[in-house]
Amino acid sequence: MYFDFFTFGVGAQYFLVAFAVAGVLALDFKAIYQWVTPYKETDLIRQGNVAAAVALGGALIGYVLALASALTHTTSLPELLAWGVLAGVIQIVAFTIVRVIFLKDVKARIEAGEIATAVYLASINIAVGLINAASMTS
Repeated sequence: MYFDFFTFGVGAQYFLVAFAVAGVLALDFKAIYQWVTPYKETDLIRQGNVAAAVALGGALIGYVLALASALTHTTSLPELLAWGVLAGVIQIVAFTIVRVIFLKDVKARIEAGEIATAVYLASINIAVGLINAASMTS
């Protein structure tokens, strides 16, 4: 058995491009998610608010689970972008539904550092991310 440097080089190039695109998608998702939330995660986290960190962390993990599935199941960058955008939209819609219907006072709860609310939000985001990931079949 031998190591094929050419094949590795081609694969490594695709890896680097896919990794960079996934990184940009994740950063874009994070920025949009933080824009949609009614509280300022960055400020709250800097102040030591664990609830804000847990809620944001759950959203990122949920999205990246779906993004990892997209990376696994796609064969082109446009397809990866399409699945990545769709997964992000679904994550944000899910958060918005929870916020509007079930946690109308989410801003006050997260700002007060309520860990229970943060864990609930994180759990929903991770669950939605897992369903997103499992639904990607192409």
